[in-house]
Amino acid sequence: MIVLDALGPNGEYRTRTREVINDMAGTPVAELSIVPPLYVHRSIRAQHNARPLSTAQRAIALAGAAEVFGTAMIGGLGFEQYVEMVSRTSGLPMAVARSSARGVAESVRCAVDAVTPAQPVGAARDWRDERTRRGSAVWTRRGEVLAVHASGNSPGVHGSWAQALALGYRVAIRPSRREPFTGHRLVNALRQAGFRPEDAVYLPTGHAGAAEIITAADLAIVYGGQDIVDKYAGDPTVMANGPGRTKILITAEQDWRDYLDVIVESISGQGGMACTNATAVLYEGDPRPLSEAVAARLATIAPLPITDERAILPTKPLGAARRLADYLAVKARGATPLLGADQVVADLGDGSAALRPALHLLERPDGDQLNTELAFPCVWISPWSRADGVAPLRHSLVINAITGDEDLIDDLLSDPTVSNVYSGGHLTSYAAPDIPHDGFLADFLMRNKGVIRD
Repeated sequence: MIVLDALGPNGEYRTRTREVINDMAGTPVAELSIVPPLYVHRSIRAQHNARPLSTAQRAIALAGAAEVFGTAMIGGLGFEQYVEMVSRTSGLPMAVARSSARGVAESVRCAVDAVTPAQPVGAARDWRDERTRRGSAVWTRRGEVLAVHASGNSPGVHGSWAQALALGYRVAIRPSRREPFTGHRLVNALRQAGFRPEDAVYLPTGHAGAAEIITAADLAIVYGGQDIVDKYAGDPTVMANGPGRTKILITAEQDWRDYLDVIVESISGQGGMACTNATAVLYEGDPRPLSEAVAARLATIAPLPITDERAILPTKPLGAARRLADYLAVKARGATPLLGADQVVADLGDGSAALRPALHLLERPDGDQLNTELAFPCVWISPWSRADGVAPLRHSLVINAITGDEDLIDDLLSDPTVSNVYSGGHLTSYAAPDIPHDGFLADFLMRNKGVIRD
């Protein structure tokens, strides 16, 4: 059994209360120390009492942490052993887990540069900048401690909070019990590379402790469903990351056949588990031929054990997979199944099941079904007309509008519920440092203050 201890301001902390972490087949693989709310409170208080390292020290330590994360033996696991544990406990295909983990290392390496696109051109980073002698904005932190309630669907969620360290925050991580390995590995790597224990803490905890982390920190990032988004909608100190409901729109003057590869990969890439995977495709015309072509491609993806390097589909425990398929069957009532809920569960014979792709054809762009996002390649395809407007496209993290209609792109960019707008032969999952995900993280972490001095 792998033991994952809490990592507090005074080092490792092994608690009496522990939780067993099982893989997708139900095999116990790790024990996770669960800390009480009082330990959470004291840890974050210690973080508040620590001043940040210098900008130069943070940059050097982040570069070193990226190297340690990707190469070192940490907690008894080499990088490949760590990737295997992530795959087995999260259900991510092995190759996807490895790619995502490497992405975390790269995000940590580039964290200092990654915050630059969010910094206003007219603002200084430090009040000592000569511009402040004649008056200038200074880009400064909104607080000192950031809490992160990490999700367990992919290691990638841990790449972004390194930007907070680059900006001088101290960070408190509450890992997902579904995949607690990445946070543990990254916090250890940061400490080995030069960050102090109080700069980044790892606090596995229950519901009461989770609430305490948010209360004790200045700002927090949380992940979850629409219920989480609604819960924190009125709290300016909490950034809630909810469903992506990512979509592709193809207008009539475009030949969808030219974009078939982009459509299929946007649906099935990363195991279909990311918020940037396409949940819906809308077409201005008869969507049946498009649906049949996409279904034919998705149907060729073979269900394989999660540790198989060729695996593309995610896995779940068999019982959970069946419950998911039952839920899909209810949501799909009235739709035409080209790849229906009845074929989703592929029993792998070891207590786990791979999730085959699902595709349903809708008669109209029904908002409830178009926005039903599930953590495997599951897509809804619908007709769309100009009379429908942008209403069926709202509440989307990414929309790829494959169109020559510039007014339509203007409308999408103007809609406050649409985060990112791509157009053309680009995957909905495309990411780059200069492109915000759901806004730049630094938009949430930083503010401008006016400074003038002699």
